[in-house]
Amino acid sequence: MTFKLYFGSNVIFLFLFLLSLFMISLISSNSFSISVKDIFFDKTGSKASTTTNETVGKNNILSLKLLANSLETRLNGAASMLEFAGNLSEMRSMPNATLLNATLEGLHGIPSYSDLQKRMIAQKVISYYPEIAGISFIMPNGDTYFMEPYSLQSNQTKNNLAFRDYFMGAISSNQTYLGDIITSTSSGLKRAIIAVPVFSNDDDNNGVLSGVLVGSIDLGLLSKETQSFNLPQEQRIVYVDSKGIKIADSDKRFSINNSESFSNLNSFQYALAGKFGSTVEEVSHETMLISYYPMDAIQNRWIILLMQPVVDVI
Repeated sequence: MTFKLYFGSNVIFLFLFLLSLFMISLISSNSFSISVKDIFFDKTGSKASTTTNETVGKNNILSLKLLANSLETRLNGAASMLEFAGNLSEMRSMPNATLLNATLEGLHGIPSYSDLQKRMIAQKVISYYPEIAGISFIMPNGDTYFMEPYSLQSNQTKNNLAFRDYFMGAISSNQTYLGDIITSTSSGLKRAIIAVPVFSNDDDNNGVLSGVLVGSIDLGLLSKETQSFNLPQEQRIVYVDSKGIKIADSDKRFSINNSESFSNLNSFQYALAGKFGSTVEEVSHETMLISYYPMDAIQNRWIILLMQPVVDVI
């Protein structure tokens, strides 16, 4: 997926960068938005009976496929945008390690007025791609070089992020990496992280890893999207990561429970294995028809579950 673009003028860089942002923003439409008229969820009745389980399940699978395809497109679009930014010569220039060593402890990175070309690229990505809530540049040893918006850097509680799975994945694979869901050390919010390795284009360091460009995906937008479907109260859609941790929830009553896990469900395990379908199982002491669908984005697999009560089980 990585773009290899080299030009000799900052004007051309900026023009192509903005053009790419504009084209990707057209493809991604408005945030995670999917028109409700394109959703086929069965709203004629909130509960499924044993005589209609098969029909309801088939309809649900079609709906979940739409949701999976939409989110895959958006995550891949965000990854492509970060890759584009990471290949600009300004971003590939070697970071100022001497300055960072002098300011890391006090400022959690370089000052806000330093390496402005990198910061401006990050700012433009955020302004044109609303799914990306923040961008960081991390040194090869895991130290934070900068964060945008700068308020995130100011609020950072850890200066070294080498322990994060997305950083280790990008470093070890030399490829774009989608990490598991984390609680951000700068915002305190749940985020999905896309990490892109950046290689220097300096004559003395050509091809040397200069850092990792990291995009923080705002999962709150996804929850707002699923909640806009206005499903019957008994129905619920949840997105979960590969560990079963909830990413987004269509039910506002449960959305505040950020630690909710679905890893014990058979439906989750089936989808994690790459299968899709529907099954009946117990959730919180209630018999539910659960439709499940896997979503593959970059190298990771997320799962979408649609749950609704069953009136009568034979």
